[in-house]
Amino acid sequence: MATNPMQKKARNSFILGVLITFVIMAMIVAVLLVQLKKMQEEEDKRLANTVKVCVLKFDVTSGQIITGDMITTKEVDKSTVPANGTSSITNLENYFLEDKSGNPVVTSDGKTYLQRDGQNIELKTEENTGFYYIEANRQKEYIELSTPPLIAKIDMKANTVVTSSMLVKSDEKTTNDLRIQEYNMLQLASQIAPDDYIDIRFRLPSGLDYIVVSKKKVEIPQIEGVDSVNTIWVKLTEDEILAMSNAIVENYIVEGSLLYTTKYVEPGTQEKATPTYVPSAEVQTLMRDNDPNIVETAKRELLTRYNTNNTVRDYINNSKNAVDFDDAQSNISSGVKKEVSTAQEQRQSYLDALAGNN
Repeated sequence: MATNPMQKKARNSFILGVLITFVIMAMIVAVLLVQLKKMQEEEDKRLANTVKVCVLKFDVTSGQIITGDMITTKEVDKSTVPANGTSSITNLENYFLEDKSGNPVVTSDGKTYLQRDGQNIELKTEENTGFYYIEANRQKEYIELSTPPLIAKIDMKANTVVTSSMLVKSDEKTTNDLRIQEYNMLQLASQIAPDDYIDIRFRLPSGLDYIVVSKKKVEIPQIEGVDSVNTIWVKLTEDEILAMSNAIVENYIVEGSLLYTTKYVEPGTQEKATPTYVPSAEVQTLMRDNDPNIVETAKRELLTRYNTNNTVRDYINNSKNAVDFDDAQSNISSGVKKEVSTAQEQRQSYLDALAGNN
């Protein structure tokens, strides 16, 4: 059957229109896909430059206890965050403060409360000792917390990004007699690293072993960008400095004794050990004097501990008395050389291994 020219023209026009429409639609889809890909790339780039940080919900004053309900997390551009802002997320994202019985500690209206038996009871700090307590029936009831609380070093406003330099653990608060001490004669653990927590211990040849100072955060000085082989820095109070000085001298007098460090496995959950080393009578006499560098509270608590542990000094004195004075001088000289040499070799091997892995 012959096709009407008008019908043929109309059909061709329709087919052409469909093709043109298809081409236009394809072009639109292609443009949309390009735009979508570009948007996805921009979003991926944004996410790559985004970090999670901890921020404050409320204003905080210097010295205030930080509780978990004061902290929230936000995602922000990492270019706006200091380097120590992102490291704080590890410690703060799941930070939760409670007492040994599991009662939570919270903040409200700028004050700290212990939630117990459906009540908010204000948690206070005893000024002289730093102990935490509540007042019940007009009497102090001391509260033992599950972990040392975090304390604000400075005043901070709500929405401040919390960094590690803004907070300190309550058992690391800066006191008037706190000093950074440098030691290079200790037997260091071969893989000791910055920010490790250690005890410094004194072991006698008889096997008796005493804790001189406990749970100290280690800093390792650098020389031309390289960690020191045998030197550490620790923050000590005046009484701890005196105890360390006494232990160092006795370490070198008593041949076969050892002054060494031990690392905490989980410092965030392990409690601070109680020092068991007792300085000599001469050091105790110094503590009893009116030395302005020793705070009154530290003197009272330290002397109480020392006076109830006289047998510890007896063991140490017996070991010292068994040593001839001339032999002691020789031991000091050879002991220093041996300790320094051994520490340097072990540390150098560890640092060389680290450099090889980088």
